[in-house]
Amino acid sequence: MANCHVSRLIFCMYFICFFLPSSQARWHNHRKHKHTHHHKVSQISAPPSPSPSLPPAPSPANPPSDRNANNTSTLFDVRKFGAVGDGMTDDTEPFKMAWDSACQADSAVILAPSGFSFMIQPTIFTGPCEGRLVFQVDGTLTPPDGPDSWPTNKSRHQWLVFYRINEMSLQGGGVIDGRGQKWWDLPCKPHKGINGTRVPRPCDSPIAIRFFVSSNLTVQGLRIKDSPQFHFRFDNCVNVHVESLHITAPALSPNTDGIHVENTSGVEIYDSVISNGDDCISIGSGCYDVDIRNLTCGPGHGISIGSLGNHNSRACVSNITVRDSVIKASDNGVRIKTWQGGSGAVSGVKFSNIHMVAVRNPLIIDQFYCLTKECTNQTSAVSVSDIIYESIKGTYDIGRPPMRFACSDSVPCANITLSDIELLPAQGDIVHDPFCWNAYGQLQTLTIPPVSCLMEGTPRSLLDNNMESC
Repeated sequence: MANCHVSRLIFCMYFICFFLPSSQARWHNHRKHKHTHHHKVSQISAPPSPSPSLPPAPSPANPPSDRNANNTSTLFDVRKFGAVGDGMTDDTEPFKMAWDSACQADSAVILAPSGFSFMIQPTIFTGPCEGRLVFQVDGTLTPPDGPDSWPTNKSRHQWLVFYRINEMSLQGGGVIDGRGQKWWDLPCKPHKGINGTRVPRPCDSPIAIRFFVSSNLTVQGLRIKDSPQFHFRFDNCVNVHVESLHITAPALSPNTDGIHVENTSGVEIYDSVISNGDDCISIGSGCYDVDIRNLTCGPGHGISIGSLGNHNSRACVSNITVRDSVIKASDNGVRIKTWQGGSGAVSGVKFSNIHMVAVRNPLIIDQFYCLTKECTNQTSAVSVSDIIYESIKGTYDIGRPPMRFACSDSVPCANITLSDIELLPAQGDIVHDPFCWNAYGQLQTLTIPPVSCLMEGTPRSLLDNNMESC
């Protein structure tokens, strides 16, 4: 019997010494893993900072924009293909060779490493590629310095073009420097002529980055500055995710829109800071399902839908949301602009939870958009309907009304909804009345300033309108 008790005692001591510690170690690792995952979620949801500082560059081996990435991606460092990176040597061919090689891999990372400045001539990177591509920019990319250095056999409309690409991420902690100053100083630019006039001569300027006929795109973490014209442009693309960009250009730099989308759907633009000489974001014809969130915009021209319907063209835009954003020191806040004589429709637009700081025209619909004094009234127009403005607060420049709804004589605006609007003058205590022309809608709450100029109901001309719907 004593031997039995001794045996049991030895067995218990053996179990405690060997099995219990390993069980505790496994449990500890599990808790640590859970903690790390929670920390990542917190970082992603952080709001944008108005300061120019950005998060550290993401690691090429585990791009933050690709949750399914693993360590099997092949790395293509452009220096291994002959890139010098001194800011003066033409590194175009090494970049093209790296692209061609990466395009044949199942999963690839093209690396422009930090500490180097790569000068690239205007180039088209063409797909489709075999697998997912990450273009990791941790250094600096620059074009030729100005129009005199631009190759005569290359188009002046664009610098870097990505064409027919599926599943690509352009990302990193580096800088794309458009070197736009010499382009802005051309005498044909509107701010260089006498009294804002243009000198009649060719005035093409390149878009910095253009995606064309592409899908499932991510642009993340980069700083881009001083583009000769638009900084980013997406044409005929599907599923575009833009996050944590910092775009800057001087307030007087002409046509330097931050992001322009045209004939593109499924667009997300999140957590970014844009200040420039034109629209922070402009939405052209053929766009739908666009979500803009947590944007800091300004100085600049605000966020615009349009211009639409130029040269009697047809334009369709729908399901656009701008929310949880700040617009400051800008000519406009949120704007819809259409030319007379066009056709089509803008519908299903929501501007929500936007803070205005010293904005000249916080809320504006302009169906009489014109760049000269020679535009005449026409009987057709792009219709504007189902527009919601909610929880928009802040200050406006005292020179103009804080709300301006100037709608077409023949195709009035319909179903404009206002709620929780509080807009006060940035200086003084004189509150300007809103302006309405042929605008129909309703108030869901009292507004500051009070809006009494919206007409009730649905305009008869819209009910009788035979124009084809989008």
